[in-house]
Amino acid sequence: MDEDARAQPHLSEQESNEPTQEFLTFRLGDEEYGVDILKVQEIRGYDTVTKIPDAPEYVKGVINLRGTIMPVVDLRLRFRLGEPRYDEFTVMIILHLESRKVGIVVDSVSDVLNLRESQMLPPPEFGGHLNANSIRGLGSAGERLVILIDIERFMASEDMALSTAAPAAAVSN
Repeated sequence: MDEDARAQPHLSEQESNEPTQEFLTFRLGDEEYGVDILKVQEIRGYDTVTKIPDAPEYVKGVINLRGTIMPVVDLRLRFRLGEPRYDEFTVMIILHLESRKVGIVVDSVSDVLNLRESQMLPPPEFGGHLNANSIRGLGSAGERLVILIDIERFMASEDMALSTAAPAAAVSN
């Protein structure tokens, strides 16, 4: 048996034919979260944003990304996970949601996780800061447990006030 065959975990025929989905995983505090990779436009280092008066604390402001004005949400603040600290690992994930783009600030990006359907568990039933309707489920890969967020539903939720129905304004040069 060659090294490549030993490195791959043995999958049953059913598991190898099972549909998979890719998630970009990121950290907020001690927890790991994931969003559908197809919603991710790009990953950037955290940069300054233009503050908007009377915006909720978790809406850091807006940025102008190549002529598109988009809101920036700090997920650590939104999930009430303590004060954020912005360092060289802090990143902004630019998401493309329906007809709108939104930036989310996270502590760090982990990797891209490929999950089979059998590795995605239903969301737990609990209260808390994250609307349970926004949790798609839990991704289980070995000892790793990733909270999978339905980012479209989360950003369109009433308390976020970031409806994806209105397209982001374009800035003309």
